[in-house]
Amino acid sequence: VQLQASGGGLVQAGGSLRLSCVASGSITAFNAWGWFSQAPGNERRLVASINYNGHTNYADSVKGRFTISRDNVKNMVYLQMNSLRLEDTGVYYCNQVLGIRGMHSWGQGTLVTVSS
Repeated sequence: VQLQASGGGLVQAGGSLRLSCVASGSITAFNAWGWFSQAPGNERRLVASINYNGHTNYADSVKGRFTISRDNVKNMVYLQMNSLRLEDTGVYYCNQVLGIRGMHSWGQGTLVTVSS
């Protein structure tokens, strides 16, 4: 499985970004998808997930600001990030998830930098 995240960049606090992820290879369509964030010096953590039927879960820190969505036909997943904060800075990765863990080898993430 190959995972490619894109859409990151430099944005001022309060701004928005939309991340995209495309998956290729042996993808099981019915698995849940997630977006993970890794801030400098910290471990990678799950911030949003969505199951096949569209049920979503969010980390408390992003609730009400981030929205995860998926396209089951195209094997793509998205993360709309609004009202960005300095603490949202990090590298964002997508993966299919089991519980709170990624199922596949990590692809190249996309860097989000929020400035004041």
